[in-house]
Amino acid sequence: MRKVDEDFRKQLAGYSLATAEITYRLPDARRILQTFTWQDYDIAPKFPRLQAFLDFWDRELDGPLHSVRLVHHALIGPKELRYVTAEYQLH
Repeated sequence: MRKVDEDFRKQLAGYSLATAEITYRLPDARRILQTFTWQDYDIAPKFPRLQAFLDFWDRELDGPLHSVRLVHHALIGPKELRYVTAEYQLH
């Protein structure tokens, strides 16, 4: 029996792929900003996994957060599922 991919199960359960661009200040040079990209499956609109990560960041890391930009998209929807009649494979 084949195991179903866990990410696919999450999508069917209502999770969507969320990507956050986190801008933070360097601990030793507070005037310099740097970015970090975080990506995971999360539930809109509250995004509990992202919130848990940001809470961890505030609690454990020295670089204070400046801003967070978030984008997400539900990868699987009813209109996007269809039967395939042919498959072509390239090298």
